[in-house]
Amino acid sequence: MLAITGVTLSTESTAVAAVLGERGAPGQGDPYFPLSGNGGYTTRHYDLDLAYDPATRRLDGDAEITARASQGLKTFDLDLSGLTVHAVRVDGRTARWTRTGQELVITPRKALRRGETFRVEVSYGGVPENVTDPDGSPDGWISTDDGAFVAGEPQGAMSWFPSDSHPKDKASYTFRITVPTGYTAVANGVLTSQRSKGGRTTFGWHQAEPMAAYLATATIGKFDVQRYTTASGIPVYNAVDPREATAAAPALAQIPAILDWETKLFGPYPFAAAGAIVDHAPDVGYALETQTRPVYDRAPDVGTVVHETAHQWYGDSVSLTSWQDIWLNEGFATYAEWLWDEQHGEQSAQARFDGYYARPATSSLWAFPTADPGTGANIFASPVYTRGAMTLQELRTAVGDAHFFTILKSWAGSHRYGHGTTAEFITLSEKVSGKDLGPLFHTWLYTAGKPAQP
Repeated sequence: MLAITGVTLSTESTAVAAVLGERGAPGQGDPYFPLSGNGGYTTRHYDLDLAYDPATRRLDGDAEITARASQGLKTFDLDLSGLTVHAVRVDGRTARWTRTGQELVITPRKALRRGETFRVEVSYGGVPENVTDPDGSPDGWISTDDGAFVAGEPQGAMSWFPSDSHPKDKASYTFRITVPTGYTAVANGVLTSQRSKGGRTTFGWHQAEPMAAYLATATIGKFDVQRYTTASGIPVYNAVDPREATAAAPALAQIPAILDWETKLFGPYPFAAAGAIVDHAPDVGYALETQTRPVYDRAPDVGTVVHETAHQWYGDSVSLTSWQDIWLNEGFATYAEWLWDEQHGEQSAQARFDGYYARPATSSLWAFPTADPGTGANIFASPVYTRGAMTLQELRTAVGDAHFFTILKSWAGSHRYGHGTTAEFITLSEKVSGKDLGPLFHTWLYTAGKPAQP
């Protein structure tokens, strides 16, 4: 049974509704976040026109979403939490809508045919409230003392724009963000325009490559901006809170070297731009790999920049199919940190592995299987990050460096702009190495407790 804010639908009745061309499913069926995303269509493009006033913390938005129906639809959902909806139109015609929890349920005047491309316009506004994740951390639109820190993993996109918010559905994005002059609004992709009039400045951004909704940002503050192009031709845009500038400078100066180094290991950089947003948001407690331009709650160290940049390949370009596979994001980015240290004269990856393996069987590191954390509360815990990286070191030891680094580059290349699963990664690893790796992955990914000495 699937509970939807007081309404209970059986999976059988949901399937029948889909066949009859009625309501698209209210979620993608993710085992950890069942109402994340929506069924019945796939998005193609988001056009977000936003205005934010840091003084009142009010956000006003007009979202235009281009999508394609994957079934006949009389009614479909978008994810939107809080905020007030003023109007909804489908293909230019006023549509009926209702709110049910995080679901904005839309009924167009004319049912949509399977395969039909359609356009949804939603006008909305209010004071955004961040989403509290199962582990107690906030995500989404998080107000700061001079603007907003916007980081949406795993559920926070719905706090500031209507979307199909599961990573299975990716689209291109255009942003126009208007703020009081003197503030900077930073989003994903390439800055296309910046115009001031009447005490307001509008920043235009375009993210051409497909992006999951949780990776979108519209971070706003009083930033120092640095722009340049790397020797390899990647435009970089850094926005740094002046309070963090001195501490952040050493790590940010390494961005070109990190991009070049990771390109050699993982394959061509997958996006048209790069950079960083360094905010002063000490209560947030994390950084996020927002696509093309990671957002940091404070000045990062070099290892953190290596980690978030590695996510541009593993997590952003190659996205999850299910949140239980999040080790494919976090284990890979953590292992990138280990490789950086190893190849820059510091501790080897094997030494790092050995140090963690020395932890007792009672350590939280062994608390649950890496590739099936069990609940949404566990997806950011140490078995996903550290034991995920340890799994990659075990794979490297088993297949040798030549095969291992081929696997890393092949994974990023073969799933570029798409999605991947743990099963697909295991299949690729066995194909490249010619070895039966089932026991290794079963032990390190699917078994709780401390593995026997490798």
